[in-house]
Amino acid sequence: MVHGHVLDAPGLHGPWRRVTGKPISLGGSEGRNEATARGCIYTIVEAARHRGMDLRKARVAVQGFGNAGSIAARLIAEEGSTVVAVSDSTGGIHNPAGLDVAKVIAWKGEHGTVQGFPGASDVTNAEVLEVECDILIPAALENQITDRNAGRVKAKLVAEAANGPTTPDADVILAANGVFMIPDILCNAGGVTVSYFEWVQDLNRDQWTEIEVNEKLRVMMKKAFHETLAIAERESCDMRTAAYLLAVERVANAMTMRGLYP
Repeated sequence: MVHGHVLDAPGLHGPWRRVTGKPISLGGSEGRNEATARGCIYTIVEAARHRGMDLRKARVAVQGFGNAGSIAARLIAEEGSTVVAVSDSTGGIHNPAGLDVAKVIAWKGEHGTVQGFPGASDVTNAEVLEVECDILIPAALENQITDRNAGRVKAKLVAEAANGPTTPDADVILAANGVFMIPDILCNAGGVTVSYFEWVQDLNRDQWTEIEVNEKLRVMMKKAFHETLAIAERESCDMRTAAYLLAVERVANAMTMRGLYP
């Protein structure tokens, strides 16, 4: 199954539609498979720098071990962080001393679940959200952090790799507890960003290397993070509100310009 997007561009003969997320041989982009997780990690790197957090000393929990979650776990481990808990649809595992992410991925591939992994304790998906950690990456379903459990989240930084994993009531509680939130609209934008890159490459009959794609993604995610952070600081609001303000501002500016240049 191909996971991608449909992008539209105006042409001489009406909208020109292009499906992205294609296989490389059919004009797909290098780096697309890892893009959502990699974009998430790029924002975590910037957030950690902003908050004075040393990623080499950070403990990380990841709820969800599909494409986004498993790759995010691997990439954050490559940053030097210690992954202490992960979960998939069947449940989770926890080891305060750290998990070997590559071995967990292999275990899941062999057994169809992360549970039962040697040296780790089996826990529930809900418990993964509440383990002692510095960074929490919800990469599973929506509405996982609610007003019922937000007060028990111990992470200092939450990076939403999933869509809508935190409810509005939980946002208020996390903010009151000093948790820094990287909202989904920013954090998991890497996938659609590389879909855009794929569209650009197809338009230009070009093919970028994976290194080029990853670097362009890093630059774009870093820029988006700091633009959002600047609004959050200017307006004294949380990052989610800042991201919405930035989005509305861009749409309004674009509509104004299109009014001038139809």
